[in-house]
Amino acid sequence: MRSISWWSCFLLALLHALPPLTLCKQTLPPLPVLPIPSASQLKWQRRELIMFFHFGMNTFTNSEWGTGHESPSLFNPTAFNVNQWVDMAAENDFTLVILTAKHHDGFCLWPSQYTDHSVRRSPWKGGGGDVVEEFIEATRRRGIDAGLYLSPWDRHEKSYGFEVEYNEFYLAQLRELLGRYGSISEIWFDGAKGKNATNMTYYFQDWFSTVKQLQGSINIFSDAGPDVRWVGDESGTAGATCWSPINRTSLKIGDANLENYLNTGDQRGADWVPPECDVSIRPGWFWHKDENPKSLDQLLNIYYNSVGRNCVLLLNVPPNTSGLISNTDIQRLKEFRRAINTIFSINLPTTVKASSQIGGKDGGFSANNILINDEWSYWAPDDKRGGQHWIELGGGHDWMTFNVIRIQEPIWLGQRIKRYKVYVNGKILANGTTVGHKRLHRLERVVQAQKVRITILDSRGLPLVSAAGLHFDPFWHSLQGNQTQTHN
Repeated sequence: MRSISWWSCFLLALLHALPPLTLCKQTLPPLPVLPIPSASQLKWQRRELIMFFHFGMNTFTNSEWGTGHESPSLFNPTAFNVNQWVDMAAENDFTLVILTAKHHDGFCLWPSQYTDHSVRRSPWKGGGGDVVEEFIEATRRRGIDAGLYLSPWDRHEKSYGFEVEYNEFYLAQLRELLGRYGSISEIWFDGAKGKNATNMTYYFQDWFSTVKQLQGSINIFSDAGPDVRWVGDESGTAGATCWSPINRTSLKIGDANLENYLNTGDQRGADWVPPECDVSIRPGWFWHKDENPKSLDQLLNIYYNSVGRNCVLLLNVPPNTSGLISNTDIQRLKEFRRAINTIFSINLPTTVKASSQIGGKDGGFSANNILINDEWSYWAPDDKRGGQHWIELGGGHDWMTFNVIRIQEPIWLGQRIKRYKVYVNGKILANGTTVGHKRLHRLERVVQAQKVRITILDSRGLPLVSAAGLHFDPFWHSLQGNQTQTHN
């Protein structure tokens, strides 16, 4: 046996002589409250805004759901420029864009070798074009991520309605899309079915396994995840209570009875599957000449009810028959982005106090963390102090004029807050349940105050807050005729 040196003996004796607390003075961080997001889910949540492009045969037939019997000769965008789509998205700070590679009519925007119903049979570029390829190349050029939607329902494919044959056909096309064009960040599934196949089973688990084989870091969207879930409606509205956790075992893709569950989530859920709100900038999902984009007020209302309720907003902007995004839609998107920047570019509070914090002033979990705009820092109260946990936002010697309240949790440690209230001088200004990545309250009246207190009334484990703010929204229609409330 090798002998221990005198120097090792001396160090061991010294360590045994030291008091236990001398060895580790650092305050330990709070433990996660399960479940927690993966790295790809966390990246997805921080995007807040992503974009859908519904483009295909329906664009040229002025329909929403095609029959599958349309002639490929109808597809002929004369001024097609996918760079214009992606440039527009990037210039408005969308970092992920999703393309309908195939909708219910079965027409493929890439030259699939498994069907004759594709761009290969169209007059566009003499049958030599590939929308998917150009779309992916455009996203790489602008440095943003790409996603694809491949409709499970195919009204053209003859094998549809024959369970095994069609599932094999679908898997083949899925492999084409995810194996041919490089990295894809999100794949979009829904549960739509034809009347001739209501009893046919889609092999979702096999589809999901194939996706993960081909794209390890991709997020899979469906009613039941596994990575991102549908919010339960197409209006862009999440529940006022909106948990990221759900129980996936209780979900069946395409089950309309579960829409309320999808809308609110489940505080006892064992799986982290955050919600995505999908809505179109126009009344329809595909471009129609007689339709116009939603107003700025409508889009902001959608933003507050989606991003402001712990969701990511998937906003559809459909290209027109020439293959371009219409100027009216582009201008509305610019207004939308300018409005968001105007509202949230200034955070009014300059000081913050708290009921307590772990480790004292130098413990690393100070309430000051919520004002420094660091995604990884947060305030953690000292649970040993007892009483209610609160933070107080102040404007120093200045009055704060606001009508928007923002609260955020460090969701990488789990979603925790179950109930809270916002006070000004003891009067309730707002109250809510869940927070998650971001909770926004848009008030009916403009408020002037020097201090605002956020009190957390209930939580799963120790409540944590990563950011909070007070903002002024000059676009809120309720400002018209409403007085400002001043609180001394």
